[in-house]
Amino acid sequence: MKIIGKILLGLLAFVLLIGLAAGGVGVYTVRSQFPQISGSAKLAGLTGSVEVIRDKFGVPHIYADTPQDLFRAQGFVHAQDRYFQMEFWRRIGQGRLAELFGVSALKQDKFIRTVGWHRTAAQEAQSMDASLRTVLESYAAGVNAYALNNTGKLGLEFKVLGLTGATWQPEAWQPENTLTWGKAMSWDLGGNLDTELIRAALLEKGGEALAQAVLPPYPQDAPVIVPTQTSLKEGLKVGRLAGLSASTQTFKPANLQTQDLLNTLNSLQSVIGGWRDEGIGSNNWVIGGARTTTGKPILADDPHLSVQMPSIWYQVGLHCRVVNASCPYDVVGVSFPGTPGVVIGHNARIAWGVTNVEPDTQDLYVEKPDPNNADAFEFMGKFEPAQIIEETINVQGKEPVKLKVRITRHGPIINDADGANYEDAKRQTQSVALKWAALEPGTLFKSVLGLNRAQNWDEFRTALRDWDTPAQNFVYADVDGNIGYQMPGRVPIRKSGNGAAPMPGWDGEHEWTGYIPFDELPKLFNPPQGFIVTANNAVVDDTYPYWITGDWERGYRARRITQLIESKDKWGVQDIREIHGDVQSGHADDVLPVVFKAVDGMPLASEVNTAVELLKKWDRRNTTDSAASTIFEAFWFKLAHKLFADDLGKEFAEDALSTNTPTKLAVKNALANPDLPYWDDVTTPAKEGQQAIILSALTETMTELKARLGNDTAQWQWGKVHQITFQNQTLGKSGVAPIEAIFNRGPFPIIGSSSAVNAQNHRPDFSVRSHPSWRMVVDLSNFNNSIAIHPTGQSGHAGHPHYDDMMQQWIAVQYNPFYWQRSEVEKKSEGTLVLTP
Repeated sequence: MKIIGKILLGLLAFVLLIGLAAGGVGVYTVRSQFPQISGSAKLAGLTGSVEVIRDKFGVPHIYADTPQDLFRAQGFVHAQDRYFQMEFWRRIGQGRLAELFGVSALKQDKFIRTVGWHRTAAQEAQSMDASLRTVLESYAAGVNAYALNNTGKLGLEFKVLGLTGATWQPEAWQPENTLTWGKAMSWDLGGNLDTELIRAALLEKGGEALAQAVLPPYPQDAPVIVPTQTSLKEGLKVGRLAGLSASTQTFKPANLQTQDLLNTLNSLQSVIGGWRDEGIGSNNWVIGGARTTTGKPILADDPHLSVQMPSIWYQVGLHCRVVNASCPYDVVGVSFPGTPGVVIGHNARIAWGVTNVEPDTQDLYVEKPDPNNADAFEFMGKFEPAQIIEETINVQGKEPVKLKVRITRHGPIINDADGANYEDAKRQTQSVALKWAALEPGTLFKSVLGLNRAQNWDEFRTALRDWDTPAQNFVYADVDGNIGYQMPGRVPIRKSGNGAAPMPGWDGEHEWTGYIPFDELPKLFNPPQGFIVTANNAVVDDTYPYWITGDWERGYRARRITQLIESKDKWGVQDIREIHGDVQSGHADDVLPVVFKAVDGMPLASEVNTAVELLKKWDRRNTTDSAASTIFEAFWFKLAHKLFADDLGKEFAEDALSTNTPTKLAVKNALANPDLPYWDDVTTPAKEGQQAIILSALTETMTELKARLGNDTAQWQWGKVHQITFQNQTLGKSGVAPIEAIFNRGPFPIIGSSSAVNAQNHRPDFSVRSHPSWRMVVDLSNFNNSIAIHPTGQSGHAGHPHYDDMMQQWIAVQYNPFYWQRSEVEKKSEGTLVLTP
């Protein structure tokens, strides 16, 4: 997102850099943002003193006597370290980025206002119970106590934006601002809106055959988290999965503007870190005591989210000095800046980790407007008036923009976000409504706090009853030696069909009739295999009576993690690094044997022969020194385009084909079937066949890599192209190198790939777009042996020692101690701040 003009940014960069280089004013400006971490400070509203002990990594451990004081202090330290990030996220959720960044953010604001995260959050705030309101209000008071009294210390980004003429003053944080961030994360993790549009276009272009080829169903031999009881007795063997085919919709709206809608959604990627980032996912697993060196469970988690600077996570400890019924919190882990509590972590009795279920909780309905009234839509033979909401969007340096939002019984008309569809409604342009489980008021943060307090399996499951969206795979372990799995979440039951592609909104045949009851959602407790693995793979097989989704990740990571766990009799905490850091390419294991067989004995051009020989010698591990990794990752994606782009068209192929597992599986399936019609380029008169297409893909791969990297294949190491840049979400995307150098870090060479357990998911140009955003290993025999790390550092202040001090360790798959006991925190502390009333 280019937020302000390049010329102006260049001048600002010059001014800032001169100041920094000179020491004096520049250094003072940077350091003036840093928070106080020692001594004492006033925090109005406290009932007693609160200690904030920061360990040597800048992680605050907060010690208080009441929950209200504890969460008030959490809001205070979040604002100290990450206020600009919090403000940016607040404005994302409210659709108010254009107030700071001008017209460049207007399209995103219009879409978010149309969908209405802020409207749902306001409803939740009105209906929340008193205990949750007390927590959110205490947290907000802590944020405000810092932000409203330290307006000059809230982030260097504000200083730069002020020089552009942007006017800004901190507003009081409200409970709704926390709730809105829950909607943003639900959007990031809980929908298949773009997949529905892609599937609709595939059905239009080539029918069921093309849709199944490009978006293939879950493999029959891939792992399932909660298989049938029969399968459980046979270990991890799973049943038939043919029933998980997602492409069962027969409705094909001839006028659906799929590409226009996809373009609108893609524009959000620059603001909401993960939209259209198919690599977002996660790994987690829990190993029971019979398989560990300690005799107690070990739990591991690494959620994969978009690369950003600072980290999406903020590590924290929340400790009641005396844990009892009136003050029940004693928990460590990671939180989101802007939200109270700990999202992933452990308390004194239990530990938990999450991965994304990726359930189908979004449906698109093609609505039929009244020819005489664009604000009414047909339903079962009658025209119903839409709810009309007028939104006003303030734009920095411009006049406010008015937006008319129309909401049908199925949800908001998302085409209206671009302003065109409303005016064209009478001309029968398709009006597309979004129905989404997260647009109903929920209780997500009540669940988070319940998890923080839970002491056993039953209390853990009770807390998850309130976890609505985004649905997650929770793995569980406790100090008594139990392990478990629970999928919570609000997953719709449909009258007919499965919502895998857009449906008619007027016939009443595709309505939601409720949600899967919590007690019928998948779960496991102490399974006979002694471990549980989840990696966005299928939760259930086709014996499960409800539809969750057909668009699971296709099982590469789950398969590999399972293989690794089964390869060793006993696992220790440090051994888990072998799994977190594993870079074996499961996709290469599937693809290369077939490729070698196809070209065996053929006369090959020298550059193709070089590629084949390098690939044959390769250990199929994505290490930074491997040239074969570069060749393979370029080749398979080139092969995908050779197979399908001629059938899809160039523009649509950019959306339909990705570097993630649906396209990987599409290539694998095609290689297994040389008679498929896609082994032919329809733009040429010849009928090429599998062998010719493979050779063509190899040839073009080598030609393009030579043009990019030179003639010496020894210089084509994976680390030279597969690199990660930790990018500030606003000024870090300015397009001006001096400004970006202040706020960004990188690029750095990095191991892994989008089909490895160490899932560094990359774009077609190999730059990393999503990554393990938090690695955690919890030892239930002794919490002091636990380890963890997130990618950047605790601070959101550019130039602070903790802005980037975790980065190199994280890249090397190394960890920090995951401090638990107060005595250990005090030994390694860098400062203690006492907050007083």
